[in-house]
Amino acid sequence: MGKITGICISEKRGTSKHPVDEAVIREGWGIENDAHGGNWHRQISLLSQEKIDAFRRKGAEVKPGAFGENLIVEGIDFSSLPVGTRFQIGDVLLELTQIGKECHQHCQIYQKMGDCIMPREGVFSQVVKGGRIRTGDEMEVLPPDEKRPFTAAVVTLSDKGAAGERKDESGPVIADMLRDAGYEIKETLLLPDGMEPLTQELIRLADQRQVDVIFTTGGTGFSPRDVTPEATIAVCDRMADGIADGIRNYSMGITKRAMFSRAVSGLRKKTLIVNLPGSPKAVCEALEFLLPELPHGLMILRGTAMECARK
Repeated sequence: MGKITGICISEKRGTSKHPVDEAVIREGWGIENDAHGGNWHRQISLLSQEKIDAFRRKGAEVKPGAFGENLIVEGIDFSSLPVGTRFQIGDVLLELTQIGKECHQHCQIYQKMGDCIMPREGVFSQVVKGGRIRTGDEMEVLPPDEKRPFTAAVVTLSDKGAAGERKDESGPVIADMLRDAGYEIKETLLLPDGMEPLTQELIRLADQRQVDVIFTTGGTGFSPRDVTPEATIAVCDRMADGIADGIRNYSMGITKRAMFSRAVSGLRKKTLIVNLPGSPKAVCEALEFLLPELPHGLMILRGTAMECARK
């Protein structure tokens, strides 16, 4: 159980947040009169009071809202909780959607102190149910629903696609097939071929968004710019070769050219990353093979299924 010690808003983006005594939370939006509300996954930001206090003991003079946080809460270590955790504040219900954030341009706090806690300690949430909150209100932590849908992200790798010279057809095929199978698509991305952009996004999607599975399409062949497997291997803690091998073996029954696929699959923490081919037809065939069996592996990652042996 935690307690709200601060509520902060800013009427315009790019300006510092300031404290208010109470606020109206709008379902599917965020805090009324806060510029960061909207139809996205970072509607309300939260930060632990204890993390702010520890930072102040280093000599930092920071006021409520200085880190861009909406809610300051005592008694909860937000960064240690998994995505999907819910927070009950009276009638209000929030759901954790992201851990930390990228810091592309260092804020004034970082420039002065050489550090900022928001990128690693702050978290973000969406509003499941709205209502009114006040400073001093209690916040209850509710575990993620074990029956919640599996979450997914789709990343297309294509130099021409990223440059607008070719329409991405494979990414939408993957997303449509996943939705039909009951998955919740959190993000779809179109990136140029290459290591760095892909490794950064795979790390972000696995560590901050904590999606259950990431599908990549493209960049698995013999061309010099085809480095999707190398980027995947670079970010994985463990490999799951059986998935890529199974898809390749299945595809060999359709076309012998499947032997030229260098696709891999692996695990980063509790996220599965699967490389798929680049063509819509090959993607469709691969998912027809994989999707019926995939939920079992994802349930093992979540800790809701433990046995692989058949009866």
